[in-house]
Parts: sequence; structure tokens; C-alpha cells
Amino acid sequence: MGKNEDLPDIEDPIMVDVHGHRAEFRFFRPGATKVYLAGDFNQWRGSELLMSPDGRGNWTAWLTLPAGDFRFRYVADGQWVPDYAAFGLEPGPLGPDSVVHVA
Repeated sequence: MGKNEDLPDIEDPIMVDVHGHRAEFRFFRPGATKVYLAGDFNQWRGSELLMSPDGRGNWTAWLTLPAGDFRFRYVADGQWVPDYAAFGLEPGPLGPDSVVHVA
């Protein structure tokens, strides 16, 4: 089976990865002009933590967090999107929120 050049080159399908107290958030949204990370760690401010694009549709942000569980969503061009590949989902006031666990 040949490589499809139209597919993103995703080396690791995990979207949220935690190393100690440092969490890496990865979100795939080709065509987005801006993607932010929002959650209870920044009082759900949807235009504060701008994620970095790689030019292939992948967006990345790193945060240092204390131990605990944190709820979050991505905000892609104003659209709030949960991460279904995170540590889990919990019901929030506006729909499902993603969860990241920091040991």
C-alpha cells in the first residue's frame, strides 16, 4: 500500500501527552487560521493560549500544570471542540469537556 500524500504525517496519534507536569496538546484542524487552548486552567478564556501551527494542519501547545485533572477544549476559528482522544470526557455546561490527568 503506497503512501497517500494528501494525508497528514502524524507520527503519534495521541493528542494529549503528559511528561511529569508538562502537558503537550496536539490538535489536527487543517484550514484553521487560529486555534486556542481553553480550560479550567485558564478560566476558559478562549482567546488566550494560542496554539502553534506546523503548516500541515497540526496545532501544538505545551503547558506546565500542577497535579490533578483538568478540563479543556480547543477553540478553532471560534468553534469550541472537545478532544475525543484525551484522557476522557466529562459533561460540561456547554457539552462534553475533555480531561487531561497530571500525576
